[in-house]
Amino acid sequence: MSKTAIIVENLSKIYRLGEIGTGTISHDLHRWWAMKVMGKEDPFLKIGEANDRANKGISDIVYSLKDINFQIEQGDAVGIIGRNGAGKSTLLKLLSRVTSPTTGSIKIKGRVASLLEVGTGFHPELTGRENIFLNGAILGMRKKEITRKLDEIIDFSGVERYVDTPVKRYSSGMYVRLAFAVAAHLESEILIVDEVLAVGDAEFQKKCLGKMGEVSKGEGRTVLFVSHNMLAVKSLCSNGISLDKGSVQKIGNMASVIDAYLAKTAKVASSFINIEKESEGLTLHTMQISNNGIDGRFDIESDLVFDIKLSSTKDFEAINVNIFFNTLEGSLIFATCSKSEVIKKGTVTFQCTIPGNTLNDNIYNLDVMVVKDASKSIINLKDIISIEGVEEKRDGAWLDKFPGLIRPQNFKWSKTNTHE
Repeated sequence: MSKTAIIVENLSKIYRLGEIGTGTISHDLHRWWAMKVMGKEDPFLKIGEANDRANKGISDIVYSLKDINFQIEQGDAVGIIGRNGAGKSTLLKLLSRVTSPTTGSIKIKGRVASLLEVGTGFHPELTGRENIFLNGAILGMRKKEITRKLDEIIDFSGVERYVDTPVKRYSSGMYVRLAFAVAAHLESEILIVDEVLAVGDAEFQKKCLGKMGEVSKGEGRTVLFVSHNMLAVKSLCSNGISLDKGSVQKIGNMASVIDAYLAKTAKVASSFINIEKESEGLTLHTMQISNNGIDGRFDIESDLVFDIKLSSTKDFEAINVNIFFNTLEGSLIFATCSKSEVIKKGTVTFQCTIPGNTLNDNIYNLDVMVVKDASKSIINLKDIISIEGVEEKRDGAWLDKFPGLIRPQNFKWSKTNTHE
């Protein structure tokens, strides 16, 4: 375990929905006898089921986490992703020793600094300065060590004017600023950060991501980061863990973990979409995609043709249609726009052709927007469909997936032989 910071083995955590206890004295005695006297597992764990928050189950005991196993090396930056209710925060609380596991074990080498929820670890009646010393003492640091870091913490937090004010008077953003500054600067070997950074403003989020990168890459400390911001997770973390309903779905390279997670949630659909969206007398009826199979996949070497059907109840001087191609994380890759056209009362179809060998073997989320008079959006539909490009005949130059978000093939390459 010399270079391993965290080892998690067969970790499970159950919660009982509703009231605490088994419901009857006889069941409570049965549990006590089995666990305390006989040294066996809790007999009531066996009726636990997956923690699917959207559906009512048959049992009132659920697994928030079930049979989790992984190792994290010292200096790794690990992103933990998943839907709401997947078990991410429960995992971080277990790692931070806020709560204990139902079964399994956690082995941690080094001190842990955690930022789990707004206000966690702060006493509301104490000032910001006093809470800095309190948090340092909880981590086992001496007063001299904390004093040496004090000015740096206050400067990073940006709340110097309020540092001698009780934190109960802080806004949620100020709370997070000071809490993150304390967690990042006090000398712990492992830094655990939950989604709370979303409370801070954009400037502070950027500052925090930079600091976490510095902590991981520069100082060799281990960072665990939970966020729904896939771009932030991908930029900061090298490795990732994806959770779903309390179970591990994928562990590995952060980019591949994110791709697998987002692909599972993408709305990949067939080639015909019924829309029926009306605004200002113009209706967007359908979008049909040629070369897009019933499973939503298209051959990237062939042209991809979009037919967008509109109808109007009046004449328009200038209408154009836009299609936006986005990554699964939500970043715009490129957009294409029709010319402005005069639209008469009746039905019209706009057609767009994306030449073959333009798109890569990726999943793309599409937005469609209809604009009038080259300035006003009258229909704007986000994530209307996801389509997936597949390469049916691989070139051979790339043994794995071709890199990049797009792969235009019309660049000119040549070779000149030079003889000396």
